[in-house]
Amino acid sequence: MESPRAADGPQLISRSVRLEGELPSFRAVLNELPSPRTVWDAATEPTVFAGGAAATLTADGPDRFQQIREAAESLFSSGDVHAGTEAACPRLFGGFTFHADQPSGTAAAVDTDGGTAVEPPAASASTADPWAEFPDARFVFPRVQVTVTDRGPWLTVNAAGPDASVEAVEERIEAERERIESLPAAAPETPQPGISDRRRTTTPETWQASVTAATDRIAAGDIQKVVLAQALEVDLAADLEVGDILSRLGEKYPSCNRFLVEPEGPEPPAFFGATPERLVSLRGRTVETDALAGTTGRGETPSEDEWLARELLADPKNIHEHQLVAETIRDQLAPFAASVSTGERQIKRLATVQHIHTPITAELAADTHVLSLVEALHPTPAVGGLPPEAALETIRETEPFDRGWYAAPIGWIDAAGNGTFAVGLRSAVATRRRATLFAGVGIVGDSDPDREWDEVELKFRPILDELEAE
Repeated sequence: MESPRAADGPQLISRSVRLEGELPSFRAVLNELPSPRTVWDAATEPTVFAGGAAATLTADGPDRFQQIREAAESLFSSGDVHAGTEAACPRLFGGFTFHADQPSGTAAAVDTDGGTAVEPPAASASTADPWAEFPDARFVFPRVQVTVTDRGPWLTVNAAGPDASVEAVEERIEAERERIESLPAAAPETPQPGISDRRRTTTPETWQASVTAATDRIAAGDIQKVVLAQALEVDLAADLEVGDILSRLGEKYPSCNRFLVEPEGPEPPAFFGATPERLVSLRGRTVETDALAGTTGRGETPSEDEWLARELLADPKNIHEHQLVAETIRDQLAPFAASVSTGERQIKRLATVQHIHTPITAELAADTHVLSLVEALHPTPAVGGLPPEAALETIRETEPFDRGWYAAPIGWIDAAGNGTFAVGLRSAVATRRRATLFAGVGIVGDSDPDREWDEVELKFRPILDELEAE
C-alpha cells in the first residue's frame, strides 16, 4: 500500500527497533550521532539522544508558536509510523527565543531531506552574537533517535520529504543498529576544559543601579516583579566536550531536566543546561507544571541545610515572589482547564541551591496542543515578571545582552500534540573554546541588590563548576 502523503506537505516515515544489551556510555552515543544533535533527559521521562535533521521547522516573530504548531501538524499529518513502543515514537525537538524580535506574518519554514516547502525569512546577525545561529523558533525532526527506557533502549530512524521511502528507512535502521550496538561500552571522560578568561556583562555598580531602578518602579506601582539576569562570557583553556558536561550534570542534578540543542553546521554552537524548572507537560488532557521561585543556598551540614530551608519558607520576600508565580500560572491555565489543583508548597533541593516549589496540575476542558499552553505560559513570572508586558519592557531596557534561548521554552512535540517543555535555565551557549552562561533573579519590592548578586553567583555555579579545571 502506498504510504499516506499530505496534499501540501512532506511525507513522513518512521521505524523503530529495540536495541540489544546495555546502551554504551552517554558520551559514546552522543558523539556517534550526526549534527545537529539533541539531548532530552527529563527526570520522569525516557532519555532521548537524537541526531541529523530529516526536517527542520523554523519561524520568527510574535506568532512563532502558532507557526511551529501549524507546521508540526502538517508534517505529522503525512505520517507512516511503526514505533513498537510509545516512547520511541517520532518527535520534534527544539525551542524558542525568550523575546520575539522579528516581524510577524511569515509562515514557518519546513526544510526536509527532499527540499524546502517554504522559504525561511531572511535573517542577519553579528558573528560575535552567541545566538546568531538560533532563530526565534527552531524544531528538528531527527534522522536518528535513540530512546532509553526502563525496559531498555530503542532506535528510531526517520525520513521526510518527497523522496522518503520505506525501503530506505528500513535499510538504514539496520545499519544504524549495527553501528550503535558495536560502540564501546564506555568512553574515557575528558578533563574539564578550564577557564582562561572571563567577562561579566554587568558590573556590581550597574547591577546596584538596575535593581534600585526596578524596586523604584515596583514602589511606584508600574510593576509587581521583574526578573533581571546577567551573562558571563568565558574563554576555555581546552576544547569543550559537551557530552562529558551533560553526563556530569546528570550525576549532580538527577532531578533536573538536561537538554542539548544544536543548530545545523560543521561546528555548530551548543545550547545546553540542567534546568530545575518545567514549563509544562501535556498527556492527553492532563497538564503538569511547576511554580519554582524563591532561592537560598545549601548548608554545609544537614542541620544547617534544614535551617536554611525553614528560613526560606518563612522569608516574606521569597514567599511573596513564589505566590506571584503560582497564582499567575493558575490564571494562565484557567482559560483551558476544567479544573486546576495546586499541590503542597515544598523545598526542591539541588546541589548548590534550594528553591520553593509548588506542583500544579490541570485537566483540560478540550483537546489542546501543547504549544498553545507553552504560548500561554511563557514567560512565567519566574523568568519574566508582572505585569508581563511591563516586566518585559523593563528587561529589554535594563539587560545589556540578548537572552536568546535562555529562560525560554525548550522541549519536544509528538504527532498527538502532546509534549514536555522546560525553561532554559542553568544553561550556556558555547562553541569549542567559548561559553556564555546566564543566570537571573526575581526582583520584588524589598529586594536587596547585594543579596540578589549573591544569588546570581549561586545560579552560575552548576555550569561554571563543569567548566573550571579541577
